[in-house]
Amino acid sequence: METIIGRLRAVWRGIVWYVREISGEARYDHYLEHFAAEHPGETPMSEPEYIRAREEYDRLHPNTSCCC
Repeated sequence: METIIGRLRAVWRGIVWYVREISGEARYDHYLEHFAAEHPGETPMSEPEYIRAREEYDRLHPNTSCCC
């Protein structure tokens, strides 16, 4: 029984990871990882600051490529 529960938890963690990746929710986590590696000792942007900066970047650099 514990094996089944462990597998279900692993599957659920995989689903949550996948949804966070495709929805963009994990972007801030990736930013923090990158920032810690590249800028040790500095303070990263807060999540609201990061979201505003990301939205501004997306607004100034629209993706106009076609998916087909």
